[in-house]
Amino acid sequence: MGSADVFRAGLAADRRTDAALSPPGGLMDVLAVAAVVLDSQGRIVLWSPQAEQLLGYTPQEALGQYAAQLLVADEHFDLVLSLFQQVMESGQGWEGVFRVRHKDGSTRLLEWRNMRLQDDLGGYYALGLATDQPTLRRVERDLALSVRLVDQSPIGLAVLGSDLRYVAVNPALERIGGRPADDLIGRSIPETLPFGDAESLEAAMREVLASGAPLLDRHVLGRVPSDPVGERAWSVSLYRLEDPGGRVLGIALSVVDVTDRHRAATEAERARRRLALVADASVRIGTTLDLEQTARELADVAVPELADVAAVDVLDSVLVGPDGRPDRRHDDAPMLIRALAVAAAYPTVAVEAADRPGELARYDAGRLVTQCVNTARPVTIPRLGEQDLRDIARDSRAAGILAEAGVHSYMAVPLIARGEVLGALDLKRARNPDPFTEDDVLLATEFAARAAVCIDNARWYRQQRQTALTLQRSMLPETPEHLVGLEVASRYQPARANSEVGGDWFDIIPMDRERTALVVGDVMGSGINAATAMGRLRTATQTLARLALDPAVVLRHLDEITAGLDPYIATCMYAVYDPHRAQCCIANAGHLPPVLVRSGCAPRLLDLPTGTPLGVGGVGGVALRSITVGIDPGDVLVLYTDGLVETRDQDIDVRLNMLLDLLQTADATLGETCDRLLHALRRPDAPDDVALLLARVTGS
Repeated sequence: MGSADVFRAGLAADRRTDAALSPPGGLMDVLAVAAVVLDSQGRIVLWSPQAEQLLGYTPQEALGQYAAQLLVADEHFDLVLSLFQQVMESGQGWEGVFRVRHKDGSTRLLEWRNMRLQDDLGGYYALGLATDQPTLRRVERDLALSVRLVDQSPIGLAVLGSDLRYVAVNPALERIGGRPADDLIGRSIPETLPFGDAESLEAAMREVLASGAPLLDRHVLGRVPSDPVGERAWSVSLYRLEDPGGRVLGIALSVVDVTDRHRAATEAERARRRLALVADASVRIGTTLDLEQTARELADVAVPELADVAAVDVLDSVLVGPDGRPDRRHDDAPMLIRALAVAAAYPTVAVEAADRPGELARYDAGRLVTQCVNTARPVTIPRLGEQDLRDIARDSRAAGILAEAGVHSYMAVPLIARGEVLGALDLKRARNPDPFTEDDVLLATEFAARAAVCIDNARWYRQQRQTALTLQRSMLPETPEHLVGLEVASRYQPARANSEVGGDWFDIIPMDRERTALVVGDVMGSGINAATAMGRLRTATQTLARLALDPAVVLRHLDEITAGLDPYIATCMYAVYDPHRAQCCIANAGHLPPVLVRSGCAPRLLDLPTGTPLGVGGVGGVALRSITVGIDPGDVLVLYTDGLVETRDQDIDVRLNMLLDLLQTADATLGETCDRLLHALRRPDAPDDVALLLARVTGS
């Protein structure tokens, strides 16, 4: 086997060996490097397929030919022979650009690399490697441009191999990651970059590597070593890299720092959310005139958007002060504070450090919430120290609880309504890592301002309601000690706490000839004015009853009186029991019918002329008149106001039937019957008050 055959076999073995080690790249295919081997005489002994592609000659046409005669123009013949002789004699290679002849007669500008080869027998050969010079220059320009762009680009760029480990990074990525290239090369994304979700980003890389579909503009957040506190944002794009033959090389990664844009968008979103919170607070705070409920609504609005723990505290003098106004205080004086509400965004021991709702506590002048109330200005501690915790808490134990809960930021804003400081909204952060900012203070102040007016309204309403309730209770009668032939029981229940006092009343009036007047009435409306109107009607009823007038006549007089109390209207049931005649004379002015309960019979509603309510004057209604009902020992007459049976979600007939069903069961005493009726029919949130009067004929 000759030297050329040995060389060919070596190349084939090398190709097999290389192929076994790793797949080929594609750049050589782009350059189409041609290989030509000449013997010592200058004849072509090896001719590669790339040489045929570049110059057009087939191996049959080229092999054995003198290369200079086949490929070189006559005017360059001597130069080529000189260069060939120089390479073969000295062993020094030659490289340069030379124009050679194509088979079609044209010439091609090729870039050459020539070197001498020696076989195992000591023979020499010349190896020429050539590629198209314009193609080579284009590749060089592209490479130079790529290198320049990568090195000077403000965008972080990297190439990762198919194993998703760094192969190359540019200076911008070094700056973004805060680590030099030497710390990155050979390592994976989770090991190096400061992305908070690096693992999911690596999973996305595997998807891009498998599918070939690029991932564009994925936003990721993280922190860099140079700024471990401030959060940064990057836009990351991924592209699969392939060689000209389609072989997957790895992943190209681009990273753009978009922190400013992210922060601007975050701030805009925060502003939008805060406007939404303010609007939400306007709806959620002050839904009732209940003081405690309003405080709870304020605390609930504050968490978790603004704080992890919120407390609402009000000056005790606001609730019990003689003039309904907060006491004047000195800056160095302690104050009595009543906690109204505490709310937490999640279960935390921090709530144990707060005063329990309803409790009264003395706050020293040094406490931050005391300073807030005394100065009528917000108090904010963005980063709490050990002393700050002691200034917040009521004692050292509570300070330890706050520290255990991780409370790190604090704010208190005053509750100011109509120029008076009512108390404070107390806010703490523990799980939320951000300290309170000036924007948080503005938002909390807005919450507090809206809530303070609602709290003040609820406070004044409570005082007015208590006054009206006291007035009304003072007007309700005591059961007379001696009633001939009658046993009576009565109950009065005001409306729910956040509803105004109504004008319901009842009365038991002894008359001449041992008769007894039983009265139940309801002034439409609520508040002190309704209670006052009720008192005037009750006084008039007592006066008229002593005149021994017919019940219908009494109601007509009351109608005239009520008309003078414009705009009030009232309903009234007036009954006179005569024990000597065993009968009851009854008149009804727009009131619900009484129930007569007889032993051995089903309870029934008395069929009475309804009559026109008092204050209407009989216009368009049924004239007031009396009817007489026989009544025997053991019979029970039940008089009541509409608050006992009327509801918004059930028909009145259904509720009256419920009342009749309940009265079929006899109790040991009339008082027990009253309590059972109220328990069964009265709802905790009932918006109307109730007057209930039961009278049993004893026959003695």
